[in-house]
Amino acid sequence: MQLLNFTIIKLTVCLVLGIFLGYLFNIPLNASLCIMVSFFAILLVLYFVAKNQFIKTSWFGVSSFLAMISIGLLTVNLHNEKNFSNHYTNQVSIKNDSLKRITFKIRDVLKPGKFHDKYIIDLLDIDGRNVKGKSLLNIKKDSVTTFLKVDDIIVSKTVFSNLALPSNPHQFDYKAYLEKKYIYHQLFASNRSLFKVNSNTHSLSGLANNIREYINSKLKLYHFNSDELAIINALLLGQRQDISDSVYKSYINAGAVHILAVSGLHVGILLIILSLALKPMESFKYGKLVKTVLLVVFLWCFALIAGLSASVTRAVTMFSIVAVAINLKRPTNIYNTLAISMFIILLFKPLLLFDIGFQLSYLAVFSIVIVDPLIYKRWKPKYKIVDFYWHTFTVTLSAQLGIIPISLYYFHQFPSLFFISNLVIVPFLGFILGFGILVMLLAVLNILPQFIADTYGYIIGFMNRFINWVSRQESFLFKDIAFSFLYVLASYLVIICLIKLLKKWHYYRLKYLLIAVAIFQGAAIYTNYNKPTNEFIVFHKNRHSLIANTLYNKMGVAQDFDSLSKTNNIIKNYAIGNHIDIIETDSLQHLYLLNKKKLLVIDSLGVYNIKLFEPDYILLRQSPKINLDRLIDSINPKYIIADGSNYKSYIRYWETICKKRGTPFHQTGKKGAFIIRY
Repeated sequence: MQLLNFTIIKLTVCLVLGIFLGYLFNIPLNASLCIMVSFFAILLVLYFVAKNQFIKTSWFGVSSFLAMISIGLLTVNLHNEKNFSNHYTNQVSIKNDSLKRITFKIRDVLKPGKFHDKYIIDLLDIDGRNVKGKSLLNIKKDSVTTFLKVDDIIVSKTVFSNLALPSNPHQFDYKAYLEKKYIYHQLFASNRSLFKVNSNTHSLSGLANNIREYINSKLKLYHFNSDELAIINALLLGQRQDISDSVYKSYINAGAVHILAVSGLHVGILLIILSLALKPMESFKYGKLVKTVLLVVFLWCFALIAGLSASVTRAVTMFSIVAVAINLKRPTNIYNTLAISMFIILLFKPLLLFDIGFQLSYLAVFSIVIVDPLIYKRWKPKYKIVDFYWHTFTVTLSAQLGIIPISLYYFHQFPSLFFISNLVIVPFLGFILGFGILVMLLAVLNILPQFIADTYGYIIGFMNRFINWVSRQESFLFKDIAFSFLYVLASYLVIICLIKLLKKWHYYRLKYLLIAVAIFQGAAIYTNYNKPTNEFIVFHKNRHSLIANTLYNKMGVAQDFDSLSKTNNIIKNYAIGNHIDIIETDSLQHLYLLNKKKLLVIDSLGVYNIKLFEPDYILLRQSPKINLDRLIDSINPKYIIADGSNYKSYIRYWETICKKRGTPFHQTGKKGAFIIRY
């Protein structure tokens, strides 16, 4: 059965293409609306022509696909509030640093950082103007910290700040991540500057948050430790904010982080429980219809409580379709079900297409559906227990095959013991989830015996300890794997050809697989050829200096602090992003000769000698006390660079002088790392 033979899958692919083009080219709203109307007008004309002539034409199919692409273009723009006049960026000037009186509502509570509690807010009013839009709120942690709740309405005087760009090459782009959620600015405030407004307005998100808090307040009475309670919240309520970094890292390294995401298994178990509970309704007139409606409503209520993440939204959409089909005795096809769920989700949340969880979720499910039957049928064990574990292994292997290229691209590591953690945990996950739902219900009803709570806490604790043990087998965890987007495309080409060969062994299919492998090798050669061979980088690091010189796949790193491990992520991200294999430590020099270019480093001593040479670049570090005007007069450098080791007051003073003198000035704290290619 060919996957693209299904019409809904073709239409979904066109919708995805339209969303991608709409995001990539930022087509204006009016233009995208005109494009959609034009294509639908053409489609309507072709429909009536084909209907009157009683013949099918390829033009009708082409126009249908183009119309669907235009819907994708329009969907991206309709969901972007920036395209409407009441968005705050169209109402208020936010380029200056003046204080503004802002009224906002808490939309979502995020995982706190080291120094700030973080929230996503809906803007309601700015200086008396009614506005719309979202922003990131950072509240400084202090002794009078008060946690805000979803739907709280707050008034504060603060300043809009731009989202920070990545400071160093190949660093995670948090600004781009937030912009995909239609968040374009951030606010900083202290608890003392926040004034809560009494309000009776409540949203569905706020109601869901209150339900989660109520359930947690009941569970806390039974003395679960913090890690156990955090995992219970993740498994049953879809909330991972409270999971400690160490526990979360253990699940990632063990290849079992998917267990913490509410997904198809969780929703499937809930659907079975609800179906059994509502089965007596089938004996009444219209009972099946009422049961189906209730099943769908309950599933979406659960999705709302679980936070409407990518995985839970996909799973609930899928199982809603399955529930309707089963109870109305309609045949279903898993490919159609997946495509319909993706289609509906992207219509309502188009930029979920770029969400890592969304991509991993669908790739894993598609891979299981396509690949698992091909592997599972290779061996038919006689004993049921062996067959059960064999099928668990094939499902796990199939899912990994589907997500490994994109996982390597995003996370640059491969947990080779993923099958062990899955073979031990997944067979019992249904029991763990069912037991957890029972514990939660009994706790809410205040009839949960302590020994049952202790038993469930022990089970969760054992699972955490086992995952931690697997994650500590570091010799089986392959880290820092350089994997570019070109590799991703080539890898999926190899996987597709391999699946076709597994379906039916044929000479031509083997030939296509070998061609795909050759293409992957070509991608590797191209990537190796395009590595940076001569590149000098002044990285940004607060209160320190960090520089690197790359020569022919070898990078020399120099810094002014005790251990290179303090900058491990900065150096690692750059090395992985550029496929650099060799990293060596070096000492900071006062002069760097970069082919025909020269860079002079002036440190806190402020001592320099320019009699023998005239440097092209000046790097100021550790706040040297120098007369910058005299330095510029002496050598007239092409660029002056100030890294993160300097006092901010010094940097502002130097920037003012360079602006007056017309000398280019680069501050790494504002503009990011400075790169010299030679």
